[in-house]
Amino acid sequence: MDALRARLHWLMGLRVTFVTLMLSVSLAFEAAGTRVDTFYALIVLTYVLTIPSALLLRGLKTSSALTAFFWTQVGIDFLLETLLVARTGGVESPFAVLYVITVAVASLIPQRRVGLFAACTCIIVFGVVTNAQLYGFAPSWGGQISHVSAAAMLQTFGVYALALLVVGLLSGTLAEQLHLADQSLREKEQGLNRLQAFHENIVRSISSGVFTADATGAVTSFNPAAQEVTGYSVAQVLGRSWRDIFNWHPNQSSFDSASDAQPAMTRFEVECKGANGNRLVLGMTVSPLHEQGEPHGVVGVFKDLTQIRDLEEEMRRKEWLANLGEMSAGMAHEIRNPLGALAGAMQMLRKEAIADATDRRLMDIAVREATRLDAIITEFLQYARPSELDLAEHNINKILAETLDLVQHEARNRKRITIATSLAGGSLLAQVDQNQMRQVFWNLATNAFDAMPDGGKLTITTGSRHIDAAGRKGDVVEIAFQDTGEGIAPGNLDKIFLPFFTTKKEGSGLGLAAVHRIVDLHGGWIKVESQPQQGTRFVVCLPRSGGDGVRLWHEGRTPWKRS
Repeated sequence: MDALRARLHWLMGLRVTFVTLMLSVSLAFEAAGTRVDTFYALIVLTYVLTIPSALLLRGLKTSSALTAFFWTQVGIDFLLETLLVARTGGVESPFAVLYVITVAVASLIPQRRVGLFAACTCIIVFGVVTNAQLYGFAPSWGGQISHVSAAAMLQTFGVYALALLVVGLLSGTLAEQLHLADQSLREKEQGLNRLQAFHENIVRSISSGVFTADATGAVTSFNPAAQEVTGYSVAQVLGRSWRDIFNWHPNQSSFDSASDAQPAMTRFEVECKGANGNRLVLGMTVSPLHEQGEPHGVVGVFKDLTQIRDLEEEMRRKEWLANLGEMSAGMAHEIRNPLGALAGAMQMLRKEAIADATDRRLMDIAVREATRLDAIITEFLQYARPSELDLAEHNINKILAETLDLVQHEARNRKRITIATSLAGGSLLAQVDQNQMRQVFWNLATNAFDAMPDGGKLTITTGSRHIDAAGRKGDVVEIAFQDTGEGIAPGNLDKIFLPFFTTKKEGSGLGLAAVHRIVDLHGGWIKVESQPQQGTRFVVCLPRSGGDGVRLWHEGRTPWKRS
């Protein structure tokens, strides 16, 4: 129906254009001394009929109404052409050729029989005019007597009739073929659109992140999973280099330049930052994007491996520390017995009268260091063989707030230390030993203070989220301690939770080890992110209460004991 309406608009526009040209011709005739009044009458009549027809067309809504309107317009053209031919010489009129144009226009309806019907109608009308002229019913045409013989009239009529039949047949055939071609093209276009929508739905529905880039490396598409993993919107990444977004700049690779893409795909693991600044570990596969057999860019598919890598690292650390703790506990116990005897003997000797002041000072040093060594061994034994947890459901925000009173007091004794907190709204309930948790928070806060000897800011935040990675699934509470201190050297990140490892001038090196041990006993884990001279972020993750908590990947493992 829309196509037929468009043809009607085209038909009326063509009529107005042609009539305007006829007006120009009539003015030229008049300037040459020949006045044709019929021109002016028909031109005015055409304009008068076209204007209301255009207004009427806007109100037609059905296909049958539009078809009837179309044939009415063609009939009007036939009538106007017949009047013009009759007034300008009948069969001798130069305007008889207008019938050919009308037949061609009538063939706009894509059916072959329509063109033939219009041609036959024109032949009949033109035959009536010819017979009227031939038999003298109208001897004067346009004010002049026709001297054309009957044979000449019939010959002219035959030529016009044959021309009209050929035009009607060819126009109808051509219109029908064009309609079929247009219909086939539309079907193919619809199929292509469905196929394109199907492919887009596949890309949007897969859980992996997918992006494409052109030959210069600029991102051209970014599916919803990629946006969810990275936190970037499509508008933020379009036109940017995919290497900059994912922080991937290899020295040697088959994809050193996007224009030199090789047939083989490249698999690698990359560490970058999301839109919120958090660390991301992505497993990525990058392949050439071909168009007609030629590489025109790359397509990348990636998965978020951050939680998996964090949990794998945490598990390796736990296993290593467990083995170390078992071995060291036995060794510390064996050292403690002779150390106690040695300290007791020195205490007895100290009570004896020693005249020499130097000997007394040396004996005091020996007793003091033996006592300090005993305290260290005691602290280590508490780390290696901790007491049973007293678990109960507590609000983590409340425990943290109580600990912050002591932390704020300690901060006032430090140099230009400020503390900012952003605690989650409501209660963050979890099954914890509140005394042990206070020790965790205190150790992390004082460790942050030690990392900022010249002052800085400690930001403490709490929240909760759902995880499902590496065999762990459930809701967890997160407590983050982020400082603006010196940071941790990359070579020390794997050592900071080891007993007795410290970079401080003073300290036993058991603070973070104790934190790790307590969190481990609660079935949780710790994540660490640090950059030298940019600060460090410790995140404690604890299973929330209710249900089964967080299921660990070790079958049958119990993360805590209930008292």
